Amino acid sequence: MRNNNHTYIIGEIGQNHNGSVDLAKLLVEVAARPAEEALFGLKLQPMDAVKLTKRDLKEELSASQMSRSYDSPHSFGKTYGEHRAALELNDEQHFEVYKHAKSLGLDFVETLCAKGCLSMLKLFQPDRLKVASRDLTNLPLLQALAETKIPIIISTGMAGKNELDAAIETITHYHDNISILHCVSQYPTEPENANLRTITYLLKNYPQYTIGYSDHTIGISAPVAAVAMGARVIEKHITLDRKMKGTDQAGSLGIDGINRLVRDIRVMELSMGVEDIFIEEATAGAKVKLERSLATNKSIKAGTVITEADLHMLSPGDGFKWEQRDKVVGKAVVSDIEADEIIYPQHLNA
Repeated sequence: MRNNNHTYIIGEIGQNHNGSVDLAKLLVEVAARPAEEALFGLKLQPMDAVKLTKRDLKEELSASQMSRSYDSPHSFGKTYGEHRAALELNDEQHFEVYKHAKSLGLDFVETLCAKGCLSMLKLFQPDRLKVASRDLTNLPLLQALAETKIPIIISTGMAGKNELDAAIETITHYHDNISILHCVSQYPTEPENANLRTITYLLKNYPQYTIGYSDHTIGISAPVAAVAMGARVIEKHITLDRKMKGTDQAGSLGIDGINRLVRDIRVMELSMGVEDIFIEEATAGAKVKLERSLATNKSIKAGTVITEADLHMLSPGDGFKWEQRDKVVGKAVVSDIEADEIIYPQHLNA
């Protein structure tokens, strides 16, 4: 992951390609678009990566669950097994989407849901592997993924501290390039269940790892807030159209939402600055225009010695400040000054 204020944003395609390589490629292209900020005319860096998910249906569900009837408006088959099979891309198709993402400058992240999915690595190596929340306790799978030495992202959507620590211990037998994403496996996540303060807990208790947030809330406020709290990785489902068929479509970000999420995070990165207090050079004009200076509250004739009772504060701010009043009080004026005018050095007897 990058350092400083940069947030690694992952557009999770998941199964929102509906079994189509062409739809997956279109989603990659949307993720690769620079975000736009209209007022200042900014072109902002797009998402950093896209993510696909690979299942091995032989290691997915029990036989009875795979053969059960699946009667749903979002079903792609008569049984749940047929539905899942319709949404799967094979290894070669994943490779095709990977190449498209790399050609557009994006990283490629892959969630592998079973050991059998490691066959994909014969074709290409993703930039990162993702462990789905449901598999955080699948320690044999974590071991197999960790043995590849590819950086790993884990989500905590169904985990407490014990489960998280066991997963980390398994992975660190092979490497420690780990990102931990706070996550709540409720789809969509109700606002009161998001518990973003888990991010600060993870930052304090796992400082050696990159901490982030995998978001399932509606909208963009939670992931933007997560970045402000210190998350360095954001993962969010994306789609071409939230009204498309598919169980994840409605809870994903559409094209406009993707732009707004990336825009707001990138603008926040620019806004974070440094831990210090100072006068920003860009405020110089406003400081002169709006700040207050010592001014007369009555007409003062030449030769009059100014007292504090003769003063009040008015804009612009290019004159003496209140804490500099000892340079004015007790001085005789060398020329008449009208009421409610700024007092400048040339008005005073040296």
